[in-house]
Amino acid sequence: MRGPGGAPSSLFPPPSPLLLYTLPVHIVETAGLTRRFGTVTALDALDLAIPPGITGLVGANGAGKSTLFRILLGLLPPTSGTARVLGYDVATRGPELRQFVGYMPEHDCLPGDVSATEFVAHMARISGLPGDAARERTAETLRHVGLFEERYREIRSYSTGMKQRVKLAQALVHDPRLLFLDEPTNGLDPAGRDDMLDLVRRTGREFGISIVMATHLLGEIERVCDQVVVIDGGRLLRQGPLADFTAATGTLLVEVEGDDDALVAVLRGRGLRVERDGRYLLLPVAGEHVLDAVRDAAAGLDCGIVRLERRRQALEDLFRPELEAADAAR
Repeated sequence: MRGPGGAPSSLFPPPSPLLLYTLPVHIVETAGLTRRFGTVTALDALDLAIPPGITGLVGANGAGKSTLFRILLGLLPPTSGTARVLGYDVATRGPELRQFVGYMPEHDCLPGDVSATEFVAHMARISGLPGDAARERTAETLRHVGLFEERYREIRSYSTGMKQRVKLAQALVHDPRLLFLDEPTNGLDPAGRDDMLDLVRRTGREFGISIVMATHLLGEIERVCDQVVVIDGGRLLRQGPLADFTAATGTLLVEVEGDDDALVAVLRGRGLRVERDGRYLLLPVAGEHVLDAVRDAAAGLDCGIVRLERRRQALEDLFRPELEAADAAR
């Protein structure tokens, strides 16, 4: 694996110099990409240009995310259109491309009667690593995903969360430049989901591996991703940096320790409009005097200010009208 900027990290031995190269401007590019299954159109003239980093591919179940992944891996031919991954044409250079790409499928696809060490080492050998290197990388990869102590147990005895980690390990073991993760938190409880998202974030941030993560949960995108791609019914709805989707609004968010009811009364007494959202107070930002009023009122009531910032728009709030419009059109 590489550290930030593509430099080799200490997790794995440095890869062969022949495998070191600079990522292209776009790790994924598609033009008019279409895939039909009989009368069903899974992808409909999809145009994408995804830069390096961690990208969230979001859409409801059946939106076309898994179909897109299979095409980008060269496993499924498109009906029409073109696709390039890491600069490789997926239709003509699929086998060459796959040595630089890791794939974590959505569904359970693991053999139950072998250990994690045996399975991940086997996948490393399939990817072209010699025996000694495969075993060494397998041990370090399983340590990275948190399965080192359990690596000799049969996979059938693993929990759902552990099986998800095995799937991530086999996608990482050959030191890919790009990971495709299809619903990596599928079937996990909240604690397991948090752990998996943290693992995905660290893999991308610490080792410089670009990631495209498919999910239908917008909260996961907000926690992990730099870029967002939204598809619905096989069509592109919206794409861009996460910051463009969650820009600051004209609402001030305030959280205090102390008598917030008294704070609300004081602020309203000064002519300010105050609303509640759980433990937060929300005020329209109409100038610096609003900030001054909150500060002075909180100080006068001996309330400690925990948060005082412009509220950011949530992804769910932004996409709801677009998704509803797309459903209405269908």
